[in-house]
Amino acid sequence: MATTGSASAATGTTTAKRKPVFVKVEQLKPGTTGHTLTVKVVDANPVVPVTRKARPGASMGRPSQPSRIAECLIGDETGCILFTARNDQVDLMKPGETVILRNSRIDMYKGTMRLGVDKWGRIEATEPASFTVKEDNNLSLVEYELINVNDQ
Repeated sequence: MATTGSASAATGTTTAKRKPVFVKVEQLKPGTTGHTLTVKVVDANPVVPVTRKARPGASMGRPSQPSRIAECLIGDETGCILFTARNDQVDLMKPGETVILRNSRIDMYKGTMRLGVDKWGRIEATEPASFTVKEDNNLSLVEYELINVNDQ
């Protein structure tokens, strides 16, 4: 017995997509995900890749492709934060460009916040924004400490 189409097509129902809720940089908090924001790239610095030894059991036929990583200072009119661009994302993050980050997340690196977009998110180039980046409110300079609260 073969079925054609999906279950939603069979019942005639469609799921409506939600409109994205754009947030500002100053609203970002540690450990949160799913952010959509429009930001301007202030600065982009490539990170020198660390060469790793081959893992035992890894396929010896093809060499591993080194990953490209860049630390980019991005922001809007409320503040700025460091963004970690990986591989193809590095090409989009040029100083002066305005981009839309969809489904981004906050990663913690050495106690500070970094913004990132993984395989489930997207970076889109957009028309230049009219705002100026507020560079004196850098959220990546704030150091956080994880404190475990014990119930007694």
